[in-house]
Amino acid sequence: MQTLEIKIRGIVQGVGFRPFIHRLVREHALNGSIRNTSSGVTLNLEGEEEQLAAFLRELPEKAPPLAVIEEIHTEETPFQGFSCFQIIDSERQAERNTLISPDIGICPDCLREMSDPKDRRYRFPFINCTNCGPRFTIIEDVPYDRAKTSMKAFPMCPDCDREYHDIENRRYHAQPDCCPVCGPSLQYYDAAGLPAAGDVAALARAALTEGKIVAVKGLGGFHLACRCDDASIAERLRKRKQRDEKPFAVMCRDTETARVICHVSREEERILNGARKPIVLLKKKRQGMEHLSENGRIGVMLPYTPLHHLLFGDGLDMLIMTSANLSDTPIVKDNEAAVEALRGIADGFLMHNRRIQTRCDDSLCWVLDGHEYFARRSRGYVPQPVTVPEQKRQILACGAEQKASFCLGKGEHAFLSQHIGDLKNLETLEHYERQIRHFERLFDIHPQALVCDLHPDYLSTRYAQERAEEEGLPLLQVQHHHAHMAACMADNGLDGRCLGLVWDGTGLGTDGTSWGGELLAGDYQGFERLGSIRPIVLPGGDRAVKEPYRVAFSLLREAGCRTEGIRDAEQLARQTDAGLNCPLSTGMGRLFDGVSAILGIRERCSYEGQAAILLEAAAGEDEGAYPVILEDDGGILRFDWREMIRAIVKEKETGTDTAVSAARFMNTLIEAAALQLEAAAKETGLKRVVLSGGTFQNQVLMHRLPARLEACGLTVYHHRRVSCNDEGLSLGQLRIAAARGEMPLS
Repeated sequence: MQTLEIKIRGIVQGVGFRPFIHRLVREHALNGSIRNTSSGVTLNLEGEEEQLAAFLRELPEKAPPLAVIEEIHTEETPFQGFSCFQIIDSERQAERNTLISPDIGICPDCLREMSDPKDRRYRFPFINCTNCGPRFTIIEDVPYDRAKTSMKAFPMCPDCDREYHDIENRRYHAQPDCCPVCGPSLQYYDAAGLPAAGDVAALARAALTEGKIVAVKGLGGFHLACRCDDASIAERLRKRKQRDEKPFAVMCRDTETARVICHVSREEERILNGARKPIVLLKKKRQGMEHLSENGRIGVMLPYTPLHHLLFGDGLDMLIMTSANLSDTPIVKDNEAAVEALRGIADGFLMHNRRIQTRCDDSLCWVLDGHEYFARRSRGYVPQPVTVPEQKRQILACGAEQKASFCLGKGEHAFLSQHIGDLKNLETLEHYERQIRHFERLFDIHPQALVCDLHPDYLSTRYAQERAEEEGLPLLQVQHHHAHMAACMADNGLDGRCLGLVWDGTGLGTDGTSWGGELLAGDYQGFERLGSIRPIVLPGGDRAVKEPYRVAFSLLREAGCRTEGIRDAEQLARQTDAGLNCPLSTGMGRLFDGVSAILGIRERCSYEGQAAILLEAAAGEDEGAYPVILEDDGGILRFDWREMIRAIVKEKETGTDTAVSAARFMNTLIEAAALQLEAAAKETGLKRVVLSGGTFQNQVLMHRLPARLEACGLTVYHHRRVSCNDEGLSLGQLRIAAARGEMPLS
């Protein structure tokens, strides 16, 4: 006989782990106990040595699908004479190291029960079990027990209580377990906020069928839902929400429905149907869907809560499902706030009385190389951490300003926040600060150092500076593109020196100018700038981001081309000649914007990146490219885009199809990058290349560039677990700060 204490770290709470252990213990005729702790779970087991060895061998192999086992620590202890196996009350320890499961879409078993008229949870909109349902959005604190979630307001009825304590039941110790007798309830309110009587889900479905806009409370906040087969309804929603052209996401009943409007590959179908249920950006199958998306893709998701499933039927197979928020503010999550904020937008409100503890928007991704490639990493993925090398101190990385996120580091874990939004207003900043405090409490992190962007005007920078001063903490400010590079390295588990191709819109450079089309060489400790593009004059500064015709003017003028056809050309010429508010930028995003305007695709933008997104959508299959000119500017190899601009203008004058010119533009950038990287590899001896920055959301680049670089003998890495845009940048900041070890930050 042998007695062992087994401590398990990872995502092992709220995922059916204890009932799984109970069954495995019984199979191997072991006795003892298990309890949730603030660090995971702890087992005390006694039995034959051979049976204990078999138990330990099968533990990671047979663990529940949502469990993530990161460490198993085993220690032999004195014999205690256990006579049975029992689950004992959770233990709260001084230091907490618990991991928390993300919210998980409804599982097949629950969906089957929900569809069975004989089941007591028939059409129950809050059905869940240990394999699915809310987690992150309802938890207040750890250990993960019902009393520390927003389900504490709903005491279990006798039937649910029996399930909860029955080791053979799928809901054994499922904290959100409930039924129509004891669980949350739905309510439907009209536009004035008055309650309606009857079958609530049916009322909402009828309203949607009639063409009304309904605010629907989901897991992490409200959506605005309406039919997507009628352009006039979509336009009404756009007008009310003041969302003129930005694409809408669509919720489809199933993948067969999605195939009506989009191409769906086998890999895309797998991710759509998976437990995490992100929005997947799919290629449009046909024209006539411009009211949903003006570009070549539509964001599609499948129902991920029981309530969503109840909305479909009676001829409804597809719905617009867009986040319910006012412009640039966080998603609405509370009932009273929804009725107030969405008055005049929604014609009805489908709500429930389970409180949403934490906002969490839908995740958004493409599928690249068979895996998620994130534009937004949020519901279904957060707060599952990224594993990193052991960190000697606890660090808070504050991210950037657009697509803001933060990252907290502790031990071998980097906890990235859910989608926060752009830090442009007080509401978003307050949401950002609240989530930092919430993560610090959940994961028992007390930052010993802070790290932020180099830009002094970012609200995230100001937050870091003020907090560092208030708490007497060291602060490190990191150059934007170095953080991008480090983020992709950390995402791929890389150490040592690499080449980094970092393309985005803008980031403050170490020389005080705006960077954005950069080739770096370095590691977490530091970097050097080896390549860039010829700087672009931006008449009007930040106005040029929303008015790409200004960038087009600069590109044409610098290239020696005529500018008469450009809006406000004379005024822009006077402004440029006088040097009034005309900063220089090497932003790759600005080059995309300017070319988009030159080709007549987009002169003004109503949302971020619109001109570049439409330029990508316009690109055909042409394999041609324009001349690539590289200049050595004091050791920085710059792509001189002027010859390319002259070629684009000449093609436009001769009537070349815009689709051809758009494709050739991107092919030219790929060729310029390959030549820059070949030169850098020869100079440095480095062969590993990481790709990061928001420009690499462009799927034309991502499907062509890696192969072109690999043909040069380079090994290419792109993002896999975090976003390539600024949302993932905080991970890079964290790794750079951690690389300083015990050295003071400055």
